[in-house]
Amino acid sequence: MPSEVALLESRTLRADHLGRVDVLEKVKALRVLPDGVHLSTDAVALYFAVPTEAVNSVVKRYRDELHANGMRTLKGPELQVFEMANLAISKDGQPTSYPQGRAHLRLFTRRTVLNIAMLLRDSEVARCVRTYLLDTEESTRTVVASDPRYDGLDRRVADLEGSMARIGPALQELGPVLNRMSVRLESMDRRMASMDRRMTAMDHRIEQMDHRIERMDGRLEQVDRRLEHVDRRLDATNRVVGAMSVRLTDLSGEVADIQRRLPPPPCPRRKRRR
Repeated sequence: MPSEVALLESRTLRADHLGRVDVLEKVKALRVLPDGVHLSTDAVALYFAVPTEAVNSVVKRYRDELHANGMRTLKGPELQVFEMANLAISKDGQPTSYPQGRAHLRLFTRRTVLNIAMLLRDSEVARCVRTYLLDTEESTRTVVASDPRYDGLDRRVADLEGSMARIGPALQELGPVLNRMSVRLESMDRRMASMDRRMTAMDHRIEQMDHRIERMDGRLEQVDRRLEHVDRRLDATNRVVGAMSVRLTDLSGEVADIQRRLPPPPCPRRKRRR
């Protein structure tokens, strides 16, 4: 069985144990971000009960190894998308485990945390994780050696751990995609809600226009009735005027007839001058 010192010094030995991420939860509970996959630097330091500087020191010395096992740093638009997605996930009132408005955010997966546990020397929690790893490996080998029914089990477990190691990065790559899809779906929900509000406002305006058209129709009906009344009065006036014209014509004929019947007026006589 490899010793704890060999585990601290050999990257190859550490790689052989990176599939045992279940050991972390057995030693101590992890405080993951709302996406359920990643941890911040502060959460890693809290897990190992060490200052944040100790975690940053390990990151500086073993950056390539940790990056190969899932650690990454978000900046710019990628950081904004991740923060928006995690804020959307934590809308139920649970506080987020990282501050907002930072320039960058370093993320760790469970595989990366297990990697740090095999590198961090001055942490009792990390020492417990390493001891648990080595004791579990020794007990597994003892069972396999003492019982012929478990022939090949070690190889199968190794294959399974290798498969899990390949699945881990795939899940890490899938996480941002799901976050982006969640952000887009939320954007579509907001647009649909805005469209619903606009449609409601348009329906209200159409109802108002219908009421105005009804009032206008009522006014037009009143105007039609008034015009009909005026037409009737004009017809009556035309009949009266026609009757008066006929009467005047008759009177003109009678006056002319009377004038013909009257004798001519006498001519006045002129006075003689003396």
